[in-house]
Amino acid sequence: MSWSATVRYSKESAPEGLAFVQDLMNTVAAGKPRTADLLDDLGNAQDWLDQALAEWSNTTGTPTAGIELTEHDREELRGFRDDLRRAAGQADGDALPPLHTAAIAMQFDGHGHVHPEPRGTGWRRVAALALIEIFQAQQARTWPRLKMCRNDRCATMFYDQSRNNSGVWHDVKVCGNAANLRAYRARQRAQNAS
Repeated sequence: MSWSATVRYSKESAPEGLAFVQDLMNTVAAGKPRTADLLDDLGNAQDWLDQALAEWSNTTGTPTAGIELTEHDREELRGFRDDLRRAAGQADGDALPPLHTAAIAMQFDGHGHVHPEPRGTGWRRVAALALIEIFQAQQARTWPRLKMCRNDRCATMFYDQSRNNSGVWHDVKVCGNAANLRAYRARQRAQNAS
């Protein structure tokens, strides 16, 4: 198995459950060449979700029940995905518009440890699961490494594995070289015009 939305861009997934969030954000039509939006219709959205939940369960070792989506859920899930993409692209300290919310319960497990449990059905349960993973990634300080490719024509979500967290392109050879070439040509035109 693999993260079907992220694997389309030939990039490694984020670690552990954060890969679920990355995969959700990569369901959008993005990349070069443009890939299809995996949440464009109910059938595709359900197929993506079924595969992503199975991969999440396999990755985290946490069993999960299937989540059935309705057409309304699909529309709300797209909105939630867009909220996540805006949040991931937001600079620290910048205010965000109101975002989708979801319910999460805190429970003791059989060993006396407290852990978050997603609540709700449909898109709300998916959102709760994603928010739990984001919270845990924030605690582990891996959330800032989930970034949107700086190439506007691409906009792929990637996990920055650079030592100093300075990556800006999902693929330097594809997006970085193209952007650097455009900037070089613009400088040459400006220099020749003056």
